[in-house]
Amino acid sequence: MFVLPEGLPLELTPLAFLVGKWSGSGVISYQAKTQKIEQEFTQTVEFSYDEQPYLGYVAKTTLPDGTPLPTEVGFWRLSKSPEAADHGPGLLPGTGQKQITSREQLETLRNATGGFDIEASMLHPSGISELYVGQIKDARVDLSTDAVMRSTSAKEYIAATRMFGLVEGALLWAWDISALGNPLASHASARLERD
Repeated sequence: MFVLPEGLPLELTPLAFLVGKWSGSGVISYQAKTQKIEQEFTQTVEFSYDEQPYLGYVAKTTLPDGTPLPTEVGFWRLSKSPEAADHGPGLLPGTGQKQITSREQLETLRNATGGFDIEASMLHPSGISELYVGQIKDARVDLSTDAVMRSTSAKEYIAATRMFGLVEGALLWAWDISALGNPLASHASARLERD
């Protein structure tokens, strides 16, 4: 039986199954124009929260020889209309009462397929920032990039999709990318167990 984490903000209830630290292994399998890349890795992913209506995300990945790959950081939240009580932009504090204060009000945010629309921002140290939109339905998340920003020193990266799902207590994920002149194709996947 799944128990909601203590102190989880109401708006994060649909994302509750992700909360915690996950570790496991996976494989990079990507066909670049000039070579096929096949590489195993180990990974730790942590979804955390405080009093704010978003999950923090950190993914640390290492090759079998101990070489660290770039760490990803980000934030995940329900996609909903902004309200005065929301903080931001910048450090501006929200004002007034939150509109979602009960489970019944949260249920009004369900989309036409019975899931919840979500947003996830991911930042890479290589000068790439991704904004994903998608949905969470039951224990599955489907995301696709709405925007990708690259610094002038970043490698070409155009678009991506990601899927996360809870299967028999394990967190499985798959990531497809369009990068380095290639169309959208399988990039990496992993199976993680809760620590």
